[in-house]
Amino acid sequence: MEQTGIIVVDNKQIILNNYTDQIPKETDFQLRNCNGIKLKAPQGSGSFLVKNLYLSCDPYMRGRMRDFHGSYLPPFTPGSVIEGFGVSRVVDSDNPNFKPGDLISGLTGWEEYSLIHTTQQLQLRKIQHQDDIPLSFHLGLLGMPGFTAYAGFYEVCSPQKGETVLVSAAAGAVGQLVGQLAKLHGCYVVGSAGSSQKVDLLKNKLGFDEAFNYKEEPDLDAALKSVSEMVCQYHNYTFFNKLTLAVQTSSRWYFPIGIDIFFDNVGGDMLDAALTNMRIHGRIAMCGMISQTSLSNSQLFHNMYNMITKRITMKGFVQSDFLQLFPRFVEDVYGYYKQGKIVYIEDMNQGLETAPAALVGLFSGKNVGKQVICVAPE
Repeated sequence: MEQTGIIVVDNKQIILNNYTDQIPKETDFQLRNCNGIKLKAPQGSGSFLVKNLYLSCDPYMRGRMRDFHGSYLPPFTPGSVIEGFGVSRVVDSDNPNFKPGDLISGLTGWEEYSLIHTTQQLQLRKIQHQDDIPLSFHLGLLGMPGFTAYAGFYEVCSPQKGETVLVSAAAGAVGQLVGQLAKLHGCYVVGSAGSSQKVDLLKNKLGFDEAFNYKEEPDLDAALKSVSEMVCQYHNYTFFNKLTLAVQTSSRWYFPIGIDIFFDNVGGDMLDAALTNMRIHGRIAMCGMISQTSLSNSQLFHNMYNMITKRITMKGFVQSDFLQLFPRFVEDVYGYYKQGKIVYIEDMNQGLETAPAALVGLFSGKNVGKQVICVAPE
């Protein structure tokens, strides 16, 4: 519909109903149709109007669904549109830095059209789209999750060639790239995931050395420990000699000499088990706690004393701590992708109305790879 030359359209939106500190449910959201919005940025506002093409489902969004103001991002407002990372096309602009037709990535509303008033703290970037990479990859491989993997692995974990690496939620948006970067760095890499399908992907498509389904492990400590105590006495062996010996002497050999680096997206029992099996001076990158059923009643850990005896470094981080590295990240990871050295798996849902279920599904492991919502055709 047009009003004096200005196009007016309906705008579907995803609304947060109420705050919650529990695992999200579909009933925490509603789909609302906002009637009659103008596809025009108000003059003098400095704003610009975008059409959202792809939206990203990410576990951190759960933290914004509670009434807590002490985090690095403010909470959502009940009764209002939630926001997340997206890829969008500029429709109209009153901002000289953004022109109609520009493709951008950054924080946007979970709706068909968004009016963006400021670029501060939204991590907005113009996309120079390449035909050899899907546009949606700017939400995953070349977006926030990919950068989280890159900065977390290289800056927080400080990896050395030949070290052993454990990645939890390894088939997710972040974990799949961490494992591949670790392999390119010359590390031995094991991933944990929640289904046999994901384990198969980790080993046969993503190139992990080993992978296991944590749901099938009655004793995570035993699964990680493997034969480490058996081979630790051979401290004069090189890493690969130790690994060969372990393979010859055990049917299970996830970490025959212990864990140097744990990139943790899960927390909970997996973190507790890893603490027991870390090597001296091991490093733990705390990226996520997706296992926590309540953010206000966190799980107790039993093996923290290992932090002292093994001189373990554990560090929490968010990708925005390292934004100065983003250009280097894009250059490196895009190069690896073009050369066929890494692959990336997406789980694509069609339609804004599927977004709540897709977000909720992250917390039960329904997604295989990076969860993306296609809102509109490119």
